[in-house]
Amino acid sequence: MVHSRTHIQFPHTGRRAAAGVAAGAILVAGTVAGLGTNAAQADPRYPDKTPTSVGYGGAVTSVDPEASKVGLKVLKRGGNATDAAVATAAALGVTEPYSAGLGGGGYFVHYDASTGEVKTIDGRETAPMAMPNNAFINPATKEPYNFTPELVTSGVSVGVPGTPATWESALEQWGTYSLGEALKPAARLASRGFIVDETFRQQTLDNQERFEAYTTTPELFLPGGDAPEVGSVFKNQALAKTYRMLGRTGMDAFYEGPIADEIASLVRNPPKSSTTDLPVPAGYMEASDLADYEALIQDPTHVSYRGYDVYGMAPSSSGGSTVGESLNILEQYDLSSMDDGAALHHYLEASALAFADRGAYLGDSAYVDVPLDDLLSDKFAAERACEIDPATAAEKPVAPGDVNNYDGKCDAPNPSGTPDEDTENRSTTNLTVADQWGNVVEYTLTIEQTGGSGMLVPGRGFLLNNELTDFSTVYEADDPNRIQPGKRPRSSMAPTIVLEGGEPFLALGTPGGSTIITTVSQMIFNRIDRGMTLPEAIAAPRASQRNTPEVTAEPEFIDSYGDDLAPYKHDLVPSGDQFTSEAQIGAATAIEFGPNGRLTAVSEPTRRGGGSALVVKPAPIIPPPEGGDDIGATKDAKQELNFSLTE
Repeated sequence: MVHSRTHIQFPHTGRRAAAGVAAGAILVAGTVAGLGTNAAQADPRYPDKTPTSVGYGGAVTSVDPEASKVGLKVLKRGGNATDAAVATAAALGVTEPYSAGLGGGGYFVHYDASTGEVKTIDGRETAPMAMPNNAFINPATKEPYNFTPELVTSGVSVGVPGTPATWESALEQWGTYSLGEALKPAARLASRGFIVDETFRQQTLDNQERFEAYTTTPELFLPGGDAPEVGSVFKNQALAKTYRMLGRTGMDAFYEGPIADEIASLVRNPPKSSTTDLPVPAGYMEASDLADYEALIQDPTHVSYRGYDVYGMAPSSSGGSTVGESLNILEQYDLSSMDDGAALHHYLEASALAFADRGAYLGDSAYVDVPLDDLLSDKFAAERACEIDPATAAEKPVAPGDVNNYDGKCDAPNPSGTPDEDTENRSTTNLTVADQWGNVVEYTLTIEQTGGSGMLVPGRGFLLNNELTDFSTVYEADDPNRIQPGKRPRSSMAPTIVLEGGEPFLALGTPGGSTIITTVSQMIFNRIDRGMTLPEAIAAPRASQRNTPEVTAEPEFIDSYGDDLAPYKHDLVPSGDQFTSEAQIGAATAIEFGPNGRLTAVSEPTRRGGGSALVVKPAPIIPPPEGGDDIGATKDAKQELNFSLTE
């Protein structure tokens, strides 16, 4: 049976971006930055990382150079932003299998240059219909399973994957490529392999105990009992075969064919190793849960911030609303006139207030009455801003605001609240794409924990998620994020597109669990309020206040701003040792849209091993004038390049 897996939650009035442009009809001049012709002929693999590129004609930025190169080739061959985003995401399923892939879900934000509309796809995983509300309680002890490694290494943590439906839906709505065309480069990449770096090897070793809890996973990721060596070539022929099959048949083969049966069977009967000490609890998924899955096409969240229009993900994600509320609170203050300590103090306090409201009100809007208009109201934000003491940090946790009773005026302070539970891992991955026609995609996708559930689908080459651990562990009737059959767990993913005068200004996103929200907010705050260039805004050290007594901060943030923040009494706690990946908050990608079509594509310079930002037609990176806030090629430089969209 063939049917659409897309449920449209708004009257669809748009059209496919660049619908009149046949794939491959336009060739874009230029070469991949950092990859010469001889190098490409000698070895097709592309390990070089480019944190910032400036140029024209389209751009792709992700955490991985192979994936970014795949997306760039799509753009250069006439594909649009959606085509390139799906191709890049599929490639990340090869090179970042512990963060993304067919077994996971995510959120897709699209700006259509032909209509000026921003629309989104909610591809979040769903709970099986047979899942009970006490699914995370160990029946032997009557206590909750330990989150890690017990609960995450399980069948009960696996949600119905939404990524395949998201890819198919995005291409149907806005793409020009077929699914087969979009998956073909990733299939080739999986077949020929990529060069293992230190991050991939370390992530594998970190997951060794969990992978060895199964009989299916070690053969691929731990051959001979060890992680692949740095510099070796990692191939995934099973995934290449899966991509090719799905490209021929469409995603019905995933949701209604043998793959659906295999996934459901694995979840209900995890292939537990006889040597593991982990409980590996079974789940409740049936093949019918996969057959019933739908990717939801819906309107974005929207707030206005200092003249910019900020669009993000609506529930089931809490990302768009919590970022939006944080910015609305910050807009009550003239942050640009403050010194670093004062500005950062207000950023941290606004985050705590927004997180208090997130915990109280956010959940899957199909199951919970989310007061989204109130949470994004300027009047509500003005009243919440009254809670910020300009001289000192409030005692945490702070209480949520009352969405049923606010007038935008400062009244008596609220009592203390309860902390917003954070069970989300800092894995996930993000990509940003812009094409020559002005279409933009911001896409965050994940399998949750680094390594997901640890359960590999044998013969298919992809890991299953542990996304259901984002539900609250203990069921409470008034908890908006309580377990319910068919429900999507609350997410913090926050892919964001910022417009200025109706035209793209910024597109940005990041992985990082619940720190996604604070990282996206901080990058916007850095760029707009602190006057940083986009590369500076991404590279700057990060801190995350999620309505807890302590502020999780990168060691460099404490070194740089600890003295400035000392008078405000924030308890800054290092996120990890300075030289370990645990110290890193997020791994962002972004594109800024400048004059004359100039694009500044940025990825992390160092976090998670650094990323890769590529443009179709590179231009010189010219330092900004003293006191300026711009980066990239000037108009004269563009003219000197004699740039053209045809060769």
